Amino acid sequence: MTPRFSPIGCVKSAALKLLVRGGAATVARSFEKRDPFAAQSRMLKDLVAQGAATRFGKDHGLAELAGKPFNELYGLYRKRVPIRTYEDFWRDYFSSGYRQSHEQRSLSLADITWPGKTRFFCETSGTTAPTKFIPFSDQMFAANRRAALDLAACYLHRNPKSRLLPGKLLYMAGNTNLTDLGDGVASGDMSAITLLHPPSYLKPFIAPDPAVSALPWEEKLAALARLLLTDQEICAISGVSPWILLLLKRCAELEGKSLPTVLPNLELIIHGGTSMKPYRQEFSALFGRKAPNFIELLPSSEAFMAFQLPGDDFMRFTPYYGVFFEFVPFEELDERGVPRPDADAVPLEAVQAGKRYAVILTTCAGLWRYHIGDTIRFVSLDPLMIEFTGRDKFLDRFEEKVTQGEVEEAIASLNRLDGIDIREFMVGPDIMERRHVWVLAMGMGSVLDDTRLAANLDKKLQVMNADYATFRGQGRIGEPLVVTVDAEMIYRWSKEVRGKLGGQSKIPHIDPTVDGEMVRSLLRFIDMGSDAA
Repeated sequence: MTPRFSPIGCVKSAALKLLVRGGAATVARSFEKRDPFAAQSRMLKDLVAQGAATRFGKDHGLAELAGKPFNELYGLYRKRVPIRTYEDFWRDYFSSGYRQSHEQRSLSLADITWPGKTRFFCETSGTTAPTKFIPFSDQMFAANRRAALDLAACYLHRNPKSRLLPGKLLYMAGNTNLTDLGDGVASGDMSAITLLHPPSYLKPFIAPDPAVSALPWEEKLAALARLLLTDQEICAISGVSPWILLLLKRCAELEGKSLPTVLPNLELIIHGGTSMKPYRQEFSALFGRKAPNFIELLPSSEAFMAFQLPGDDFMRFTPYYGVFFEFVPFEELDERGVPRPDADAVPLEAVQAGKRYAVILTTCAGLWRYHIGDTIRFVSLDPLMIEFTGRDKFLDRFEEKVTQGEVEEAIASLNRLDGIDIREFMVGPDIMERRHVWVLAMGMGSVLDDTRLAANLDKKLQVMNADYATFRGQGRIGEPLVVTVDAEMIYRWSKEVRGKLGGQSKIPHIDPTVDGEMVRSLLRFIDMGSDAA
């Protein structure tokens, strides 16, 4: 999942600034008055009508649903279209357009699950192999741009003294070297596709240029730091929390001064793709009382789902951008975090506050009742506000079902202890010993007391998760093992072993492999590094 939305760019004319502010106020007021349930009713009708003539539409009789009232339409839609995972779509539809010979790949889909030819595919940077090719249609481009303008308008409306209008956005996109899949089709990181193809009116106001984004991670980080320190028009950063942190720390190291001193024009940080909880203390330490504003997003290669309005504690759910949403109660997911094809999903109008749901998408890029793997909780129904509660990867190898949210809160609790500075982490199962192994990448000067950290993690998880507490009490799960390493070690492993570092690639906080192979790989890398030293 990647942040890809930019505030309105630099406007030189004072009169034009007033015009833009007035327009932002109008858009923001309209956004807050929208009826999300009526929007979803129209969305499903429109998507079914557009998809009826595709191969998928013919397979599922979508043409027969056109024109029906929403309740009847939705009931029939659920019966005819099962919930599918990416693997299901690949097997049943996408693989038909895929060819591979020697080292060349091609992928072409036209009128398969969405009308017309799909020109772009987002390669998910995710934590598992093989690579997923997520269709990214022209309609999805347009929907994302509408979301961007709504976000910008809402921010400007709620911040009348904002300095973003004469400023630029530093966009920490993934590598902009896209893969040519033949016949005018390309694939790559979704944020990079967006950076390479922004609306023409925004191009002067987005940094860096694509050549910088295409650099290797270490070179790109250095170039971004220099750009941020020298270009006084940059007043916002968009990216994934841990990589924004690395960039800001590089700036502080280069100048040897506090961030508010070296980046006085930085007003806004737009973050998403991973929870802020484990990193919040580190951001606070960098900025002190002069922190910029923060806006959280819930974007992904498949859909845009939510953004935070200034002054709100949680994200507003945004069911307006080319997606029809359904929700499966978290309790109905199987041991892999996947719902049954006929799981009892509900539309937006039937969700309950406080419940955790897996998200099911029908999109204007040709995904139909697609299980994305994200889970959310509605914290309010009027207005609709959510919190991101993780993905379908959770600690469950011993049936304990510790969620990603609980894992991240446990790390956040450690970071609140004196002398503890956890920069990054991964946790996975030790199957033979029936315990969790936590690799904690620590900042300079941290107190390295593995036993104490393990005890604190154990205690916190027992408080948060009843199953974990029961299994620990019964001896079904052993005491956790903590291994602390220098922060750079985990980044070196990600680069040298996984081949992924920087941009929108994230360190997987929970080992997604069935048997804990990823965390074992990291431990072997650490051992080799220790032997070399």
